[in-house]
Amino acid sequence: MARKIEVTDYRPEWESMFKEEAKKIKKILGKNCIGIYHIGSTSVKNMASKPIIDIMPVVKDLSLVDAHNKEFESLGYECRGEFGIPGRRFYAKGGDNRTHHIHIFEQSNQTDIQRHIAVRDYLNSHPDTAAEYAALKKKLAMEFPFDNDGYCDGKEKYMKSLEEKALRWQAKQNRLSMGIALGLCFGVAIGTSFDTLYNNTGIGMIFGAAIGLMFGMVFGSMDKTDRSRQK
Repeated sequence: MARKIEVTDYRPEWESMFKEEAKKIKKILGKNCIGIYHIGSTSVKNMASKPIIDIMPVVKDLSLVDAHNKEFESLGYECRGEFGIPGRRFYAKGGDNRTHHIHIFEQSNQTDIQRHIAVRDYLNSHPDTAAEYAALKKKLAMEFPFDNDGYCDGKEKYMKSLEEKALRWQAKQNRLSMGIALGLCFGVAIGTSFDTLYNNTGIGMIFGAAIGLMFGMVFGSMDKTDRSRQK
């Protein structure tokens, strides 16, 4: 019998389930592992989801991962290779009562790594979108309770649009952070010069930092099109 698709309300224990499993994964992968991330819908606070913990370890060298398949099997995982995504190692735990998915990527594969992180962070920062996505998943779970392909196909278009929005949002957040950092450095330089010229320690630094912060926020919030028009 096919595995039943169920979408449940958010469960606080999902976070602790991730942390517990991440420790076991880190022990298996050892020094090759440089980070483990909780991704997917169970990583989004207060969002309904299939109760399956999606885990994304990032490794230095993907070619070394297959040597650990027996260790993953000892934890109850099925080793499924790339499973449709080049450059991934996919593991599933729980059989028809699925509990965990592992998606391992090499650190050089920033395309796949960043799209997963961007969607997670975007949904956590946009609860209205998270609620909209959850409603779609509940609807599809009712329409395709034993048809995983139908369920996935039903949300494919929505997910593609969501990923694009999330990546644009992530890029803007990164520009904003960089802009603020550069602006503060610029402001500190101005403040230091002000203090030197007028022998007024402190006031110049505060004045310069304020100018730098404003400059950084304005510059960081501009997209590439906006900046190109300024040239």
